[in-house]
This record gives sequence, C-alpha cells and structure tokens, in this order.
Amino acid sequence: MIKQWMQQNLKGDAVLWGIVLSFSLISVAVVYSATGTLAYKQQDGNTEYFLFKHSSLIVIGMAFMWFAHKINYRYYSRLSLVALILSVPLLLFTYLYGSNINEASRWITIPVINQTFQPSDLAKLALISYLASMLSKKQHVLDDWKKNLVPIFIWTTVICALIALTNTSTAVLLFITCLLLMFIGRVPIKSLAAFVLIGVMAGGTALALGQRLDTAISRVEDFMDPTETAFQLEQSYIAIATGGLVGKGPGNSDQRDILPHPYSDFIYAIILEEYGLIGGVLVLFLYLALLYRGLVTVNKSNGAFGGLLSAGLSFSLVIQGMINMGVAVGLGPITGLPLPLLSMGGTSLIFTGISIGIILSVSRTESDLERAALGVPVNSPPKKASVNG
Repeated sequence: MIKQWMQQNLKGDAVLWGIVLSFSLISVAVVYSATGTLAYKQQDGNTEYFLFKHSSLIVIGMAFMWFAHKINYRYYSRLSLVALILSVPLLLFTYLYGSNINEASRWITIPVINQTFQPSDLAKLALISYLASMLSKKQHVLDDWKKNLVPIFIWTTVICALIALTNTSTAVLLFITCLLLMFIGRVPIKSLAAFVLIGVMAGGTALALGQRLDTAISRVEDFMDPTETAFQLEQSYIAIATGGLVGKGPGNSDQRDILPHPYSDFIYAIILEEYGLIGGVLVLFLYLALLYRGLVTVNKSNGAFGGLLSAGLSFSLVIQGMINMGVAVGLGPITGLPLPLLSMGGTSLIFTGISIGIILSVSRTESDLERAALGVPVNSPPKKASVNG
C-alpha cells in the first residue's frame, strides 16, 4: 500500500527522491551533533531545540519540493520574470536595511515568525529560470546579440551585482552558473567573452561599493599565503586528520566546539571527523549522483526549456556543494556558502527543495508525455519488464 501511494504521489525520478531522502537523514544526524555548543550558548543546553527546528525546516523544504514537482515545469517560465523583478527591490532593501549577521546584511527578518529570509536564494532561482526560458525561446537567433542577448546580459549582470554588495561568493557562484547555462544554450563564444568582461567590471564595482571587499581580499590573501593558515581552516584540518578512515562515530566530534559555524559553512569537516573518509566519499558520491540524475533529466527532456532549467539548477546545487567541500579541505579561499541539503539553514532549505522539485517536475512531465504517447494512463503504475523481454 505504501509502494502504491509513493507511485501515485512521488512522481518523476525515483532515484533523485532517494538521493534527497539520504541527504536529509545525514543532515539531521550531523546538524544535531554540530549544534551542541550553539545550544548551550543560546538555549541553555537544550540540544533538542535545533534538532526539532532543523528537522522541521527539512520537512517544510520537502513539502515545497513535493508541491513544486506537482506543477508542470512550463509554468515556471511565466513566473520567472515576475520573481526576477521582485528580487531587485528585495536585494536593495536587504543591502540597505537587512539584518546584519557576521558583518553582512544578507537577511530580512520576517515579522511574527522571526525567521530570516535571504533574498539571494529567490534571485538565484528566478535568474536561472529566466535564462533557461529566454535561451530556449531564442535558440535560433542567438547570433543577433543586440536584439536577443542584451536582456539576458543585463538581468544577469544586475542580479549578480546586487548580490555582490553583500555576498561575494554567492554572486560569483551564480555568475559561473549563468555562464555555464549560456554555453549549454549555444550562446556564441565571442558574446560570452564580452559578457565576462562586462560582468567582471560590474562585479568589481559592486564589490567596491558593498560590504565585503575587505573580507574578500583578506580571504584570498590568506589562501595564497603559504606561511599562514586561517583559524577556521586549521581547525578543519584537525577534524579531518583525527577522523581518519572510519571516523570517531556520530556525536563524537571535538572540533564542533572550536570550529566556527560547524553546522553550516564547515559541516563537511564535521562529517569527515565523525564518519571518516568513508562518510566524506559517500557525501561526494551523493552530489555526483544528484548531478548525474539531473543530466539524465536533461537528456530525456523533449524541450529546450526543460533541459536548460534542469541543467542550470543541477549545476547550481552541485557546484555550490563542491565549493563548500573544497574549502573544508583547503582547496579554495574560505567562503560563506553552506553545503546544500546538509547545512543547517532557514529559507535556503526551502529554495533548495523548490529547485529539486522543479527538476523532478521536468522529469515527471516528460515521463507523463512519453507514457501518454504510448497510450498508457498517466496515473497507472509503471509496468515491470517481462523476464522474456
């Protein structure tokens, strides 16, 4: 009966559903362990507080994912421009009046529920959806860049620049994702080169006018200096080294009491400490599997919009995950990027859920169309293959 309910209600790529569930279970276990010190500082030792809060947000995120996957992905094309226009005043308001946390105004605190909201999450989702929509409509006229590419370039530059005022790493990640999406969408290399030049100039200006210039410079200098190791990275190295092959076991981390933000920015170090190299490789494998299933959805998509949308969202999530893990092991400058699907967060979990829900929507819609073309009822469970073929 449970299997039948799942077949009727959890449509799309079944493997992707399994990957998300695996991430959720790992996240609950690691965040519960990593927030012990935070609980003693903020909740008088009530360690279950963050467990229930984080678990609730995961459930809410998965609920949004379920709703997003039930909607035909083509509707997101119509919503993308509206969401993009809404993002501009939200990003400006955040820069001017947002809640200042860790010397950056990236959040708006929602009244009554007292939950922080990061407008850059909405802007990322809106921009990727808009680019996928525009590129799919302009596939055969991309050579006329003045007429067809200028709106794409303007929106990408404006959104990334506004994000760069308060969050350099997120702006750079989004810019790279957009470049990759344009490349996949067959934008000419000459146009891409011109866009990179414009983007670098706009991003540099936004960084100079924003809040994070000194922080960005110091983090790059620390990374390039072979004689010094940043405190966060030093503690991350200790966590990785003491974790060994199999780790110390769940809840036995020592560095969670010393490492800054062990439940978000450096959660991968805690995973390596408690679950060892085996646990770290498993998490890496799950991200690669997520990317693979996203690309499978791209391959199965009959329309350019569905393929570009799935590719953009998949690359955005996985590239962010790779950057976070790379920082934890010393392969890049320290950033404030959380580990998608694993780090403790608020609205980021919801928008991550929506992103994966949209990928599942592409998979579900194309599967329904394929089955309808074969004359198979959409709501009927898939037939098992015969032993004799």
